[in-house]
Amino acid sequence: MKASTKNRILEAGAEIIHLKGFNHTGIQEILTAAGVPKGSFYNYFKSKDDFGLQLIDYFVEYYSQFSKDILEDDTIPPLERIKKLLEWFIRFFKSKDYAYGCPIGNLAQEMGDLSPAFREKLKSALDSIVDIYSRLLTEAQQEGEISQSLDVREAAYFLLSSWHGALVHMKAVKGPEPLENHIRFIFDHVLKP
Repeated sequence: MKASTKNRILEAGAEIIHLKGFNHTGIQEILTAAGVPKGSFYNYFKSKDDFGLQLIDYFVEYYSQFSKDILEDDTIPPLERIKKLLEWFIRFFKSKDYAYGCPIGNLAQEMGDLSPAFREKLKSALDSIVDIYSRLLTEAQQEGEISQSLDVREAAYFLLSSWHGALVHMKAVKGPEPLENHIRFIFDHVLKP
């Protein structure tokens, strides 16, 4: 029961913070959305910052769970798996009227300069995504899909950074064009054999 209440708070908070940001979301708003009585928050979290740090772990776990089917499908070539994941995100952002962006990227922009604890946790979260891309790019090298001279770790960081830039632009134009351009440029130029 206790774990499920905590999860309800995290799930409700994740949805609201993903859209509105950390500083523009109040604890009471999260508790109301979770259907949890006032005062219950501090049974599960020491502070709002503690909640935010645990929320980063929640987002990382959520990302790895929903992307697993795509990224671990070894019947699909590695580069195609990356492309399929990015195309899934475009459909997701369309369903949210291009308003959400990446929750980790959003929190990094909002909290990265304000708190060393957030900065370290966010860096670790972003590095976990880079690890996934690095693994897939290493597979792509082994299968001859991309150049052997490509530094896969550097390319993975570029892929993530470029995607986050495209997400910021997506919010400004309220449309998929920056994300589609990102995919086109990455696969037509950066990751060519």
